Amino acid sequence: MALRGSAASNFAVNTHSTVSAGTVEPAGVCRIHHMPFGCELANGGVRFQMFAPAVESVQLEVNSGSTLVSMEPRGNGWYECVVPDIGPGARYRFVLPDGTRVADPASRFQPEDVCGPSEVIDPCAYRWSDGEWKGRPWNEAVLYELHVGTFSPAGTFLGAIEKLDHLQRLGITGIELMALSDFHGTRNWGYDGVLLYAPDSVYGRPEELKALVDAAHARGIMVLFDVVYNHLGREGNMLPKYWPTFLSPLHDTPWGKPPNFDAEGACEVREFIIHNALYWIEEFHVDGLRIDASHDMRDASHRHILDELAERIHTAAGSRGIHLVLEDEHKATARLMRDLNGRPRLCSAQWNHEMAHLREIADETQTARQGGVRKLTETLAKMVAVGYTAVRTADGFDDTDCRVPPTAFICFLQTHDLVGNDLTGERTYSKIPLRINRALSTVYLLVPQIPMLFMGDEWGASTPFLFFCDFSGEMGDEIRKGRWDFVKKELHLEDSDLERMPDPLSLKSFLDSHLDWDELSEPQHADWLQWYRRILAVRREQVIPLLRTVRESCGKYELLGPGALSAHWMLGNNARLTVDANLHDKAGDFPPPDGTVLWLEGEEETPARLAPWSVRWTLKR
Repeated sequence: MALRGSAASNFAVNTHSTVSAGTVEPAGVCRIHHMPFGCELANGGVRFQMFAPAVESVQLEVNSGSTLVSMEPRGNGWYECVVPDIGPGARYRFVLPDGTRVADPASRFQPEDVCGPSEVIDPCAYRWSDGEWKGRPWNEAVLYELHVGTFSPAGTFLGAIEKLDHLQRLGITGIELMALSDFHGTRNWGYDGVLLYAPDSVYGRPEELKALVDAAHARGIMVLFDVVYNHLGREGNMLPKYWPTFLSPLHDTPWGKPPNFDAEGACEVREFIIHNALYWIEEFHVDGLRIDASHDMRDASHRHILDELAERIHTAAGSRGIHLVLEDEHKATARLMRDLNGRPRLCSAQWNHEMAHLREIADETQTARQGGVRKLTETLAKMVAVGYTAVRTADGFDDTDCRVPPTAFICFLQTHDLVGNDLTGERTYSKIPLRINRALSTVYLLVPQIPMLFMGDEWGASTPFLFFCDFSGEMGDEIRKGRWDFVKKELHLEDSDLERMPDPLSLKSFLDSHLDWDELSEPQHADWLQWYRRILAVRREQVIPLLRTVRESCGKYELLGPGALSAHWMLGNNARLTVDANLHDKAGDFPPPDGTVLWLEGEEETPARLAPWSVRWTLKR
């Protein structure tokens, strides 16, 4: 038996793919990320490795056979064995001393869901054709968030490929896939993932996910995966039985215990998470990761897990541009800093959750709750000009931190959360007149931040996007009640209002959330799509070139009245980009345009007066 050495040596070797980082590769290349966890093809057989510090022995079951293979203890909680004469397609489980059979925590594929056997995967079964792809600069990003299961009629990786030409024509340069790691059941938003390395089988095989990434690259589209490193799902999660130190004894999150990044036993946990990120970057050739609720990756050690993860990813990627996106409750300036060449040192951007206020100004109830139109207008102006304004300091909050460029923030009108956390999953434009929605969209689509559309935005999709999952029994009851309590609190509702909320466990909630692509043949939806194509063309041709050399900059803003604001930025080539926005139902006075008008949404009553719900972008070189 050819056995690898101790756990310490596992972490010291095999941290890079077989393809040299940053090189131009021939078509048909194989990409593999080697890791100390899981299984790999080796010497005419398969090597299996498992970290199980809480048990005295581990056996291996292959293809549901009656014979079990004893794994050899390698010390410090590691077990290993090599099984000859098996290969790709073999199915296996680890057997604990009490007879419990568990999936490989680093399984590459779970054809029978999280509680079934894992499948041996040959990463070279897929031969890549994107050898010349080296990514895109972040300033060129126009993102599109999608849920694979509801994006296309098929709800699969291959089904998503069929819609890439549509996204390319729209002007999308990056797709962000909602969390894919294997979850319990047949439907889920993805944030209850249990097996982090296995793309959920309901969407297709790993080779088909690679084909989606490959096809996107062929169209000049980056691919970012949404990853969840702040907690694991509970249903089907067997880690506590053999690796109890995986969960933090020190910290909590709203979803349960986070991984242990800073207590006894944290070393292996950190490696498990970092190798997962490297695995997606190297073996699946993705262009970046969106790190869900990064503020809940609790770590009090001298080197925060986010910093180590980012540094190791960039080292492994070499000259290939990799973009890490944070979802943080507060402005994460220290991790968004640029180098002298304008490249992100650690992370490219964070979601600008304050963009949610853009929706509120069109909602009288929300506006009243926010303290009136004037207060909300000031919040909007800061959000648009400065970015994510909430910066924690020793004295409270400082909203004037300008050490990062506007492209360090991702702006949007809708996300899966903002739509899915609505009582009935309704999109913004189903609640407000078209002229108001277009005015709001004009703000976020041309601002020097990075815009992100939620799937279906581009044609005003009428379908909802609901919260859905596939649990039953006690877990199902907990999910249903938790969802009820969350929506009631967030939306300030009475119990009687909640009678209209669809059941998150119902199959119907999932089916209703599928996009209806036939709507594109209807005139009103086709017109909305053309509007999006035109405004994104203006961004591509006029705004993006000005963002290449901007390393740090805040915009300046001025409040001109209720719902009325003006903001400007000094960008590349000494160009001044200005937005005048009248987000109000009364006409407002503004400075006359100084430069070329790039886009006017709504009407000018005079050059110095904008009609209600009108937005003007101008550029002076």
